[in-house]
Amino acid sequence: MQDLKARKSEIRRKTLAGRDALSDKERSEKSKAITERLLEFANFLEARIVLFYMNSGSEVITEAMIRNALEHEKIVALPLIDQKEKQIVPLKIDDIDRDVRPGYRRIREPIPQRCKVIPVKHINLAIIPGIAFDERGGRIGYGTGFYDQFIPLLDATTRKVALAFECQIVSQIPMEPHDRYVDIIVTEKRIIYKI
Repeated sequence: MQDLKARKSEIRRKTLAGRDALSDKERSEKSKAITERLLEFANFLEARIVLFYMNSGSEVITEAMIRNALEHEKIVALPLIDQKEKQIVPLKIDDIDRDVRPGYRRIREPIPQRCKVIPVKHINLAIIPGIAFDERGGRIGYGTGFYDQFIPLLDATTRKVALAFECQIVSQIPMEPHDRYVDIIVTEKRIIYKI
């Protein structure tokens, strides 16, 4: 088990370094390609309620996709981290500029006084963050376990989609029993369906 944790830690470190090494221009261009791919994606087009996350650090930039979803009258939820209960609470936003502010770890979150809770089971498509992924849908997150606890609460029909740069795709993620898989990964070059 210790060996598994050490391997995951090494993958997390290397992949994060690779992602952090992208220039702002590269990150912006690759994010634009991922946005275009997601917006044409059948599962996204069919979804009525979509859970996104606000990017931070060197993550795929999600703001344009969120604005697009709102313009196309999708119901958009963003995760609020309830630190006391150690869980994710999806809240509906109507306006990204008005309804969002820095929260947990300075990541932008919905303002609870302005936004109402969306029942987890109502989400049709959930965009799941992460540091590294493999083609089987294996995922390494940030080590907090919030999404590993959240994913099983989603309805069985909810598509779990990761957004990643190609440099975040590794040959194999060592998965532990509590780790959760994603169904689909959208990169700047392709859409990967879980094997």
